[in-house]
Amino acid sequence: MKLIRCGEEGREKPAVLLGDGTRIDASQYVTDYNEQFFENGGLAGLRSWVAANGANAPRLAGNVRLGPPVARPSKIVCVGLNYRDHAAESKMAIPAEPVLFFKATTSLAGPNDDVIIPRGATKVDWEVELAVVIGRRASYVSKDRAHEFIAGYALHNDYSERAFQLERGGQWVKGKSADTFAPLGPFLATPDEVPDAGQLNMWLKVNGVHRQRGTTATMIFGVAELVSYISNFMTLLAGDVISTGTPAGVGLGMDPPQYLKPGDVVELGIECLGTSAQRIVAAS
Repeated sequence: MKLIRCGEEGREKPAVLLGDGTRIDASQYVTDYNEQFFENGGLAGLRSWVAANGANAPRLAGNVRLGPPVARPSKIVCVGLNYRDHAAESKMAIPAEPVLFFKATTSLAGPNDDVIIPRGATKVDWEVELAVVIGRRASYVSKDRAHEFIAGYALHNDYSERAFQLERGGQWVKGKSADTFAPLGPFLATPDEVPDAGQLNMWLKVNGVHRQRGTTATMIFGVAELVSYISNFMTLLAGDVISTGTPAGVGLGMDPPQYLKPGDVVELGIECLGTSAQRIVAAS
């Protein structure tokens, strides 16, 4: 299945995207795609509901805004330097263990929403990433059981303000957490829609020019290893998001570095997970 949420910001309805592109309203079955939904077997129930009611469920217009495909999670856990080529362009050592940081959950945005340059920012950067959505409470999970705890996958652009991240002291979270810095979607694809999360092509363009081309096959730490590893340091709750890192091609790694400015358009996609596009705008 492909789960979507449609409507104005803060008023999104849960829906399902069918294979022919039809959007069906699922709000008769579920209030939202949140922790309670995933933890209480909501995916299996939703699949049955769609099979029984999909033909007659209300349709949603294709031009209605897409919100992030999950309601605000308890946390967004990110993995830094998880592609060898990105670590090299960042002039940082290959990590011996996953590098973890957080994005504030208030940074979550719809896949095609505008990205707002925060006040005082000068170095806003892009990062196409595979996001993993947790399906049930996970603590001390073994690698070979990690797949049991995954609800699905989504496309994520992990926007960064590099001056805030690298030049202002403290932890990376300051450069990662501005409002709109985590556009997620267009949809959450359940695992049956993704034959192998470790073999997905990914790309990103800025103003029509390719900046990133990569594959999840070159991740240093794969999806199962990340779910297991992170669950040894914190309890992952249903609906939580893990963003698994980005390949080379970010603005920071260019010579000279190039950053986003108002009017720029960023487009990105991952095989099986659709595409998204964000327009960059100045803070009001």
